[in-house]
Amino acid sequence: MHSHRRPPRAAARVAAIVAVAAGLSALVSAPARAQDSSREGFEIGLSTNKISIGSDFSGARLVVFGALDNADAKLLRQQRYDIVVVLVGPRQPAVVREKKRTFGLWINRGSETFTSVPTSYSLAATRPLADVTRPELRERLSLGIKDLQLDNPPPPGPAGLSAVDLPAGEKRAQANISLKERRAKSESGAATLPLPSRPADQYAQALKRIRESKGLYNQTVGSVSFVSPTLFRADLQLPADLPTGTHVARAYLFRSGVFIREASEPLRVVKSGIESWIDNFATDHGVLYGISAVILAIFTGWFGRLVFKRD
Repeated sequence: MHSHRRPPRAAARVAAIVAVAAGLSALVSAPARAQDSSREGFEIGLSTNKISIGSDFSGARLVVFGALDNADAKLLRQQRYDIVVVLVGPRQPAVVREKKRTFGLWINRGSETFTSVPTSYSLAATRPLADVTRPELRERLSLGIKDLQLDNPPPPGPAGLSAVDLPAGEKRAQANISLKERRAKSESGAATLPLPSRPADQYAQALKRIRESKGLYNQTVGSVSFVSPTLFRADLQLPADLPTGTHVARAYLFRSGVFIREASEPLRVVKSGIESWIDNFATDHGVLYGISAVILAIFTGWFGRLVFKRD
């Protein structure tokens, strides 16, 4: 009997093909295993899904609960996970105006229009935001009052937008240098003086300061804590003049400064009692509400004149 042997060249070719296939299989399966091992689950829940505002409402505290699934035990022991929770109020248009004293009178000298501004903003974090992640990511996710992004001002819109007056002394910057030019100068190593921010940025920062002074914008550090290795809670303080509407609670999970995932839950804020009835009546029957308000004002003035009439 004669045995047929495969030529050495053909055998080497087959071995090379098998080796390449095995290498590709390892390269494909390794990222898949790494991705599966790094998929932490993330769920949140609110202590209440509805807040009723009455005449005696003086603020409230909202508790956000959450749980981590498939979390790395070693990273948990090293406290490498960070959580930031924010509650964003309904967005509304706003006009920011600058006032300046001229000949003893306060006159509007400039204004900027924003089409979508959060009416309220509350934040809680495990650590200072500067230690949680890098500035570029905080700006992209609008984490923190400083990095809260407002819409770019469009051309002047219709009348009837809510207005906020700037304090005295707020002046518009004259320089408007693009971000690309500033980065180019920075990368070239040229010595440059600090450049003033764009006018829209100054108006946006002034709007944030005003709402922060009223308690509508607030943030706290250390108010998110782990009650167990995988369970956490966040305490958010809500102001007394909390706006009505649908608010959104968002929780952001970070691992060693890297953003992993986000979870969100809605929160309804409604009026209750006589305030709710008046608000619904004014919304559904605007003409009758206006007529009733005029009649009530006339009656109140007439009745007051009778009571305080001097003989």
